[in-house]
Amino acid sequence: MESPLPSKPQSAPGPLSSFVRFVVCGGGVGVLSSAAVPLVATAMPWPVANALITVVSTLLCTELHALFTFGTGRRAGLRRHLQSAGSATAAYLVTCAAMFLLHAVQSSPGLLREQAVYLTASGLAGTGRFLVLRLFVFAGGRSTEAPAPQRATSDWNTPFVRAGAFAG
Repeated sequence: MESPLPSKPQSAPGPLSSFVRFVVCGGGVGVLSSAAVPLVATAMPWPVANALITVVSTLLCTELHALFTFGTGRRAGLRRHLQSAGSATAAYLVTCAAMFLLHAVQSSPGLLREQAVYLTASGLAGTGRFLVLRLFVFAGGRSTEAPAPQRATSDWNTPFVRAGAFAG
């Protein structure tokens, strides 16, 4: 369920601005997550800590993307969280597939080659994820212009309106 924030309508940021915000939000949360996993892993097994931090960071990023990156003016809601998690899962699968393919083609690639393949796949997956989020997940909720002012209800109760001021 999407809940509006008590703020004035805002216009949606342009594609370049959205992309910069996407990188800053995602990168910032990624850096924080990479520091949080080892800390949380002191209290539980590493795979569990990694899964927990991944879920929390994905939820946080989706809220940041809804409110800041794509300027929807409201929180993400369950549907957008699920769609965002789906796009994150697809990006994860792309990077795994790239590494699998590298190791299928070259049995012992060097660290530099592995990093190059991983970072390239990650960059492409991130760009694809940005496009999915911008064009599909958060596209419908953006405010592109301020709503037209509405007439106060008390205007309709004046004698002028009731007497047929709109009769031609």
